This record gives sequence, structure tokens and C-alpha cells, in this order.
Amino acid sequence: MVELDPTGRNVHGEVARLRENGPAALVLLPGEVRAWSVTRPELIKRLAGDPRVSRDPRRHWSAMATVPPDWPLNAFVQLKSLITAYGEDHRRLRKPLSGTFGRRRLELLRPRIEEIVDRLIDDMDADAGTPICLRERFAAQVPAEVMWDLFGVPDSLRARFSSGLPRFTNTAATPDEAGAAFNEMVSCATELLAVKRVFPGQDLATDLVEGQASDQSMTDEVLIHTLITMLGAGIDTTSNHIANAARALAVDPVQRRLAVSGEVGWDDVVEESLRRDGPVMHLPLRFAVEDFDLEGVTIKQGDAILLAFGAPGRDPSWHVDAHEFDLTRSEKDHLAFGYGVHYCVGAPLARLEGAIALERLFTCFPDLELAVPPDELIPHTSFIGCGFQSLPVNLRPRVPAER
Repeated sequence: MVELDPTGRNVHGEVARLRENGPAALVLLPGEVRAWSVTRPELIKRLAGDPRVSRDPRRHWSAMATVPPDWPLNAFVQLKSLITAYGEDHRRLRKPLSGTFGRRRLELLRPRIEEIVDRLIDDMDADAGTPICLRERFAAQVPAEVMWDLFGVPDSLRARFSSGLPRFTNTAATPDEAGAAFNEMVSCATELLAVKRVFPGQDLATDLVEGQASDQSMTDEVLIHTLITMLGAGIDTTSNHIANAARALAVDPVQRRLAVSGEVGWDDVVEESLRRDGPVMHLPLRFAVEDFDLEGVTIKQGDAILLAFGAPGRDPSWHVDAHEFDLTRSEKDHLAFGYGVHYCVGAPLARLEGAIALERLFTCFPDLELAVPPDELIPHTSFIGCGFQSLPVNLRPRVPAER
């Protein structure tokens, strides 16, 4: 049995070793919780689309009663929202959000995203010539401001959400730290709902509150957990994506020139980054609804399953030179946004934010480079999120962009 490194120091190396252990490998999570790790692309797709596999721990996890209340991953696994719902419950919770990120809605959002990106670039330009943290100043700010707008988050709550959400996926946290992070997010989401009940607006948080009237099963707890889920997925993962792509271009002048010159499209940059450096590695947890066989491995009813959605992009059986960042490769298949009924509802928005942010950033700063050697970048303390705690870069004199 492999004990997953909670610090996330080398998640790609770890899944490469797990891949060699067969179709499913038993792993030990924090708190000595056992799960089956699945890393192979076709098997992940099979399980993510299989009705015999659930995300609802209350109905389908045999070990749930033995997991202590202060288990560090409790907050992540036991959220009562669409990501942990099963069957009809999942369809009901997902339905209000299904049209949120359609093509027409995204085109309406595009000017606002461009405005946010341009303002942040202007702010960074004032510090050109000195190292800055691109994650803090740009990669984290773009999706955060977009989500603040979409959900109508007041200024008074934004800093608290921004501080708490990254701590939510810290798999090396102590029970006390994990509990404090969860409680802070619940407090923020509770305050946001209270604001929307008194001051409704044209935003998604108001839509969720108003939808509660026609759905008696949509309790305040479910609303709160849904807000935490949507804001966390919409901010932290997209921050990782933008930062990971920027890092890949910053350390590779050949690929950077291909993108800046227009020889490849910025959609290619987005997809190749999602393939090689997806923002999420392991997504806890799924559970076997009944016994089934997975290519010779018996998964028993109630067993926990950990799908490594970030692993397929670097799987040599799926891609030639899978570890290479190559914008010209014709096949950039990945599972960065999941698969099946739980496929990320915000994937189109994340792609749009990434394309706009990266194109404008490298158009204005085509010689953007890391301010430290790549091996000095410190990964997030997480085997869930894939990214770096900071991204120090040097910005050279700006190239005026056409606006």
C-alpha cells in the first residue's frame, strides 16, 4: 500500500509510480483512510461514467462511520452539494447551473474578463523591472474577480474568501487547521446568503437563494456548501491553470515564441497546459455502490475510490513524449475537468479566462521569465490541487497592446 504524500511535493512522480501498480492501487490517505487509486485514462473515464460509482459518502461509503469528525479531508468529502450528490439528487442540484456557462453567457462575460485582465496588467506594468509574484498579482486575481461578479460577493467578504479557499485543499493540514478553514468558509458563505436575502441582485448567489423557494430539499446547508464548491472550483483551480501555463511559457522561449507570434493559437496553449499541468490531480472521493471487477481487481461495495484526473495527460500510453510541453502536438486530450455526470460545469469559463489572460499577458510581456530557477518553486501542500505557492517573475518593458 502506498501512502500518498500529503505535502504534494511530487504528485506527477507519485502517480507515475501508482500507474505501474496495476489498474487500481490501494493508497493510504491522511488519517489512515484507505482508497483505491486509479490513474489510467480509460479506467478513469469508465468509473467516472459508471452508475455503480457514487460521490455520496453518506449513502455509499462503508467506512464513513469510522472516520473521525476531525479527519482533515472531511470538509472536502462531506460537503452537501452537487459534487457529492448521486443520481437524481445530483441531477436536481446541477440543473440550476446547467445553463450558467453556455456560449451566449460567456460572450457576455468576455468584455468584463478583458477589462479585469487589462487593469491587472496595467497595475503590474507599474512594477516592471522588479520581481513580482504572478500568482498573487494576476493568476489568482483574474478568476477571483470574475467569480465575485458572477456571485455578487460584496467587498467586505472578498478578502476572507480569497484567504480561506486555498487552505481548503491543503491535504497536509492538521485537523484543527482543516476545521478552521472549513468553518471560515461556512461563515463567509452564510454571510453572503444573508446579504442576498436582504439585497438580492442579478447574480448567481441570488438565483440560488430564489431557487430555494421551489425546492424544499435545498436547505441552507446545501446552499452554503454549493457556494463554497462553486467559488472554490471557480477560483483556486483556474488560478492554478493560469499560473501553470504562464510558468510553462516562461521557462520555454521556443514555445513562448510560437504562442506570441501567432503560429499556434492561445486555445492550444490552454489545452496543452491542461494536458500536461492540469490544475487538479486527485479528486476525493468516490465510492463503490456494489461489488465490481476492474480489470482483475475486485472493488468491494463501500470501498473508497480516488480518481487521478491530472494523471492521464502525462500517461505515455495516451501521449508521445507526454512530459514535454509541446504546443504543436495534434492530440492534447486530458481529463482536467473530470468526466461523466460530474464533469466541471464551469469548464467553458475556465478555458475562456485562461485564453484571455494568457494572450494579453504575453502580448504585453513577451519576454516574461521566472525570477527564480524552476526547481525553487514550491508546490502547494496538496495532492488535490496542482500548482505552486508563488510564481516570482521578471517583467521586462511592456509592449503596448492593441485594445
